[in-house]
Amino acid sequence: MDDAAARRACLAGNVDAFRHFVERYQGRALAHARLLTRHEADAADATQDAFVDAFRNLRTFDPDRHFYAWFYVLLRNRCFKQRSRRATRSESGIVPARGVDPGVSEEQLDLWRAIDRLSPDDGELVVLKHIEGWTYEELSKALDVPRGTVMSRLYMARKRLMTLLSGERS
Repeated sequence: MDDAAARRACLAGNVDAFRHFVERYQGRALAHARLLTRHEADAADATQDAFVDAFRNLRTFDPDRHFYAWFYVLLRNRCFKQRSRRATRSESGIVPARGVDPGVSEEQLDLWRAIDRLSPDDGELVVLKHIEGWTYEELSKALDVPRGTVMSRLYMARKRLMTLLSGERS
């Protein structure tokens, strides 16, 4: 089943068809939520809440867009709500540093360590543009800022990332 078929099935009353979206995008969403919240439990909560929001608002989804780009806006809003809470729950823990994965090169590990050291906003831009491959227009729409602002912020985020990478490699 593809996204369009799952959406049609959900709107026709097949609630179970929404599982397609959860199974397809949950890992990606959780990774983005971890980057934005920097807390494991908060990321899980934000991801779950965003899927509930998506289910409730599926009728407003424009089928000409990619589902994840639409969903990401919901996820991002939920992450900001989690981040803005005065105190996180005691079970929330800062996301641990990335471990060594046998399939990851030393350069990739350096990159992810540096991204983890960026601010959540900078990390979000770098990941969405250079790892996820989003266009400036998609970023502008998802982040609700003008294209020029996206370009400027991304430029500065890249500079900070390069500074971190040069420091880690020396």
